[in-house]
Amino acid sequence: MVNRRFELYQYRQIVFQMRQGQSDRQIAKSGLMGRTKLADFRETARQVGWLDSSTALPEDGEIAEKLQYKGPKPSASLVLAFKDLVESWLAKGIQSTTIYRALQRNHDFKGSYSSVRRFAQQWEQRKPKEATVILDFAPGEAVQVDFGAGPKVFNRMTGKCETTWFFVMTLAWSRHQYAEMVFDQKVETWLECHRHAFEFFVGIPKRIIIDNLKSAISRACYHDPQVQRSYGELAEGYGFIIAPCPPHDPKKKGRVESGVKYIKRSFLPLRTFRDIYDANRQLMEWIMGEAGNRTHGTTYEKPLSLFAETERDLLKPLPDIPVQISFWAKAKVHGNCHVQYEKCRYSAPFRHVGQETWMRITPTTVTIYLQHVLIAIHPRKRKPGSRSTVDEHMPPDAIAYKMRDPQWCLQQAELVGPSCRKVIEYLFSDRVIEHLNAAQGIIGLKKKYGEKRLEAACDRALQHDAITYRSVKLILERGLDQIRESSHDVSPLQPSIYNGGSRFCRDTRSLLIN
Repeated sequence: MVNRRFELYQYRQIVFQMRQGQSDRQIAKSGLMGRTKLADFRETARQVGWLDSSTALPEDGEIAEKLQYKGPKPSASLVLAFKDLVESWLAKGIQSTTIYRALQRNHDFKGSYSSVRRFAQQWEQRKPKEATVILDFAPGEAVQVDFGAGPKVFNRMTGKCETTWFFVMTLAWSRHQYAEMVFDQKVETWLECHRHAFEFFVGIPKRIIIDNLKSAISRACYHDPQVQRSYGELAEGYGFIIAPCPPHDPKKKGRVESGVKYIKRSFLPLRTFRDIYDANRQLMEWIMGEAGNRTHGTTYEKPLSLFAETERDLLKPLPDIPVQISFWAKAKVHGNCHVQYEKCRYSAPFRHVGQETWMRITPTTVTIYLQHVLIAIHPRKRKPGSRSTVDEHMPPDAIAYKMRDPQWCLQQAELVGPSCRKVIEYLFSDRVIEHLNAAQGIIGLKKKYGEKRLEAACDRALQHDAITYRSVKLILERGLDQIRESSHDVSPLQPSIYNGGSRFCRDTRSLLIN
């Protein structure tokens, strides 16, 4: 009785015509069913009471139950012989065309590509589908933010073509969007792009829906995500709420995902850019022109019109005083009493060497904190290798060495006396060795022995041509500076000179007498 070539709605039409008194011959002429099958079906309909005009027409489910209807019988597929193999390939995401060629090449498959495609479609339909819900947002309630990969663009700073990224912020209600092309995804860039977007919209949304990128979320977690400190400070300044998506669930921000794809497919193709400034100029013209005035496929309205007519007035106004963009970074104080950020060094007090600090970086300043206590402040450096050092941050001995340069030594020697000045000048005249330590040491003897004795010691060292730190110190230690030197004095610093006669030596005056 069962004829699986007929659909259920056709059986309902036949029952209706039978109730109208039409014969099997008349119904057969309409092409619904042959007379033999009609006779069998009429008998079944009469037995179950479907021909009674006083009752409602049977529902599809009732017809299927009485006739044991299972739908059209599919034909046997040649792919069934390789069912397990093909299903394993499909589970790995291999395309149908690749599977078809592999079956032909390795398994002498005689079927057509259509059979492989139909098998893949049926396999896909058997997979459990995930149900979703469309998220609704009120005007001005939320924006969705994301980065997307951009083209390579010339960078004037480096003189090279470098990879770029699209920063995209899409208003969830109107679908109006702001986009900007940048060279990196650093925290500083992320924050600056937010400011540019708020100024573009002339307002601030209540919520910002983001992905778990490192510039915004320091630790991704479904229940307790940790917001990056710099981004949290920006949210406080502008007064918006950060709403991170659950990890690995980008569908929660599908509108900005679509916006990124729209830029890649509609804006980028067949365009050339001189540099990133030219690229952003063209991008803004495209947003305010083609993109903003298109009829959106979901709202069936123009995003720019919806924004201008409704959503703009429902955004929070910008603060009267611009929010200062700053970002935080952790840094350890190295042995040279400096912390480092972006290849630039900033000094911190020497007693904090080895400790971890927080750096608050703004476009103009760098402040260093230790457990929320300010310990240093510096002007922001940009050139790699630059250093900002405060002398008070260095150890005392290092400061003393740094401050006591040759000029300082000469000035201090001048205060002691001319002999001391000559000794220091002599030391600095050496073209082979720098005698800064020796000069500093000689000046330092003044503290223990006084200026008078140091001057006398330097004078004695000059007389004996023993101009070294050790000689001056030895003179002072032995008190030789206080002894009046005579012609028969023997200096302990030099070997004695023999002044006596000789047994075999004649007087030089007798040599001149004829």
